[in-house]
Amino acid sequence: MTSRFFDVVVIGRSLGALSTAVLLARRDFRVLVLGQGGRSCNYEFEGMPFRRRAFTMLFDNCPSWRRLLHELAQSPRFRRHVRELDPMFSVVANDRRLELPPDMELFFREIEREFPEVRQVVEEMYDSVALANAAADQAFERDAIWPPSSLVERLEANRLAATLPYLGSQPRAELLARFPWSHPFRDVVTVPAQFATHLAPGPEGLSPFALARLHGAWTRGLHALDRGEDKIVDFLLERIEAHGGVCRLDSRVSALMIRRGKIAGIREEGDELPTGAGLVVTDLPGEQLANLAGGQGITARAKRDWPRVTAAVGRFVASLVVNRQGLPEMLPEESLIFPERGQVPDPRRPTVHLQRFDQPDSNSLEPPRSLLVAELLLPVRGALTLLEAREAILARLSEVLPFIDEHLVAMDSPYDGLPLWRWHEKTRREVDRVHVRATAPGAESMQWQWSVEPTGYMDLAGEPVRGPIPGTYLVGTTVMPALGQEGELLAAWSAARLITKTDRGRQRMRRQMWSRTETG
Repeated sequence: MTSRFFDVVVIGRSLGALSTAVLLARRDFRVLVLGQGGRSCNYEFEGMPFRRRAFTMLFDNCPSWRRLLHELAQSPRFRRHVRELDPMFSVVANDRRLELPPDMELFFREIEREFPEVRQVVEEMYDSVALANAAADQAFERDAIWPPSSLVERLEANRLAATLPYLGSQPRAELLARFPWSHPFRDVVTVPAQFATHLAPGPEGLSPFALARLHGAWTRGLHALDRGEDKIVDFLLERIEAHGGVCRLDSRVSALMIRRGKIAGIREEGDELPTGAGLVVTDLPGEQLANLAGGQGITARAKRDWPRVTAAVGRFVASLVVNRQGLPEMLPEESLIFPERGQVPDPRRPTVHLQRFDQPDSNSLEPPRSLLVAELLLPVRGALTLLEAREAILARLSEVLPFIDEHLVAMDSPYDGLPLWRWHEKTRREVDRVHVRATAPGAESMQWQWSVEPTGYMDLAGEPVRGPIPGTYLVGTTVMPALGQEGELLAAWSAARLITKTDRGRQRMRRQMWSRTETG
């Protein structure tokens, strides 16, 4: 027996998990958040900054995020921490450079300079993207269940889906049909979406709607936060605790307690007594959740119909500390480095998502430095291996940033298990991982893009929000993987709605609750 009880235990520290936790805490549920071994995005070595993950805030214009800030009455406060990126991102290839500024007039000047032959086609395509995103904004402002499971949920979701262009149509031909098949602007549209999605697309690529939505996330005005992902985590944790929630990100669940076929509690690692729980919300895939329960409590329907979700592509990230004089002054905060189109793809010359963060000037004699965060998508069954990925990134950056080799200070990735590389007077030495204290002594697990069989609702979904065990809910990257970060927020809202409906007393209280009207 235990005297500790929470209405909801949230397992994980992702955007979806923490968003669900803060919504439920705001609605007067007693919430416990456990980090389940997830690590902070930022870490240091010898005072130098490194990042585990490349984080681009693509959800800032999503209606689900605006609704969350409105319910928390935090919109003006959050806006004070956000800065606009100009340019939103740049495209770098061996033979061309393209910047995408938020100002549409300047944007089309860039198109005219680099792609004059398709200027009219590009304008028409962005008109289509704008219409698709306006319709999606209206649909996702509604408090529907994504993805739907029951008949009523499907009827509601289908009414909204009927208003969305491209949804459910066959490959992306409708969006890019007027571009020549080999034209390089196709990559300008598709590659940012590939880095934004949590779905490992098949040979035909993302669905037209997902492509339009994700490219729109990159081009409708991109914003950033200092400290990136960690700032979002801190913001949500602060609001959870302000509403009475308990957060222990350094703790993890070792087992789920099942009683009469449903969740009764959890056991924290290293804790002798279990903690009672009415419901469990997690960003883990359904199979991992079932493993925590030892296979108990899984419904017959889940055993029969659960989709097969497989980790297919890893997000390999490496951080490079570089003397700033070795970088082009105009290299923006967000860039995508493309290989030359039309050649046979070389896995050792991959497409790289590159982020630049200039560090504050120090008072020491050391030159000013910048942190480069490089991300590539590494297929599980690809020609490029995990142990080769770091070298491939460095070689690719050396091609487009020719002076970087002379100004490298340090390079590290927590995902390959290799030592940290440290340069002194152009000589590289290796630092064993045991000395990089903020990381694991071996290789850490990457974030994944998922392969889903069979494909889920409208080619957007993977696993259902309701977990395989009664009383569990999924809000991670496996639920609406095609939509990336927005998919996590849609899953969070769906889980919060389902959980709130289970408690009639709190429903009445919410209807009577005084809510502050936001101003500013």
